[in-house]
Amino acid sequence: MKQISTVQLGVGGVGRALARQILTNRERHADQLGLWLQYRAIADRDGAVINTRGLADEQIAKLVEAKAKGARVRELEGGQAWNGKPSLLDVCEGSSAIVIDVSAGEATVTVLQEARRRGFGIVLANKLPLAGRYEIFRELTSSRRVRFETTVGAALPVISTLQSFLLDTGDTVRRIRGCVSGTLNMVCQRLERAEKLSQIVRDAKAQGHTEPDPREDLGGRDAARKALILARLLGYPLEFKDVEIEPLYPPEMDALSVDEFMKRLSQHDQHFVELAHKAKAQKRKLRYVIEVTQDRCRAHLEQLSLDDELLRPGVADSVVAFETTRYRDSPLIVRGKGSGPELTASGVLADILLLAQAM
Repeated sequence: MKQISTVQLGVGGVGRALARQILTNRERHADQLGLWLQYRAIADRDGAVINTRGLADEQIAKLVEAKAKGARVRELEGGQAWNGKPSLLDVCEGSSAIVIDVSAGEATVTVLQEARRRGFGIVLANKLPLAGRYEIFRELTSSRRVRFETTVGAALPVISTLQSFLLDTGDTVRRIRGCVSGTLNMVCQRLERAEKLSQIVRDAKAQGHTEPDPREDLGGRDAARKALILARLLGYPLEFKDVEIEPLYPPEMDALSVDEFMKRLSQHDQHFVELAHKAKAQKRKLRYVIEVTQDRCRAHLEQLSLDDELLRPGVADSVVAFETTRYRDSPLIVRGKGSGPELTASGVLADILLLAQAM
């Protein structure tokens, strides 16, 4: 039995789903893969639960349940304050360790850099470290012991398709297009039904389908980060400021509080009603599209023709189309549901298992 020490950063929706999936599949991982994923530490910005001998499954399950109810990690059994320092990694011995970043901030970068220096494996669902400074992206991704499939398209095999099936086999990627924001796909589909943008966003926020600040979605920043990661994998040394981004609201609204933003969003309802009506009259559909080529990297609202490869009638899937030398006339399409904690967690777990088996 190969034991892999794991340190998890983040106990939000994805982090909790991941822990549950690891516990649920213990027997399968042991019997079929000969693996035991042993948690040594679970941390978030509030604190950490640490045990150098390994956290018991019962303790992990209680932590997940308590965190879902709003408990503070530092106040749970075995919990302690943690200041974000890389010394957290001292709980792991040897190189058979994997650091899992399922958080949603840039504060984990120093921990990830230290994990790289120690030769640990790294699995990320967190896009921000890879969409920050280009030099950090290069540092973190310079080894295949770093996997980040779920940073673009949740559990959809977008990154592995690009890296393993296209670039590693010598294909030349000419253009990538995609609809990679589950939130914006839903917004566009409801706009087509003549619904008001402000009501759509209120509903989505209340149901947890947007970030706490919906501008991360509506501003196109989340989609732009995914486009940037793809562009960097193609070898383009771009910074986030180089991405052309079209927000669904005027730039001056970035200065507002979240509550004030939500109140004022209704001022722009009529514009999107008219935009959706115009698209329908021209037999086109609104979608928020990313595009990566040698000359540009952008995220913008587009009116797509009904036969566009990014569309499938009545479905708000995430989809990425690769136009390459081999797939010149008919793009290679990766399509499916591309959001949700359970799906993202399953993609993270798949990355962990692939990495663990290669150690």
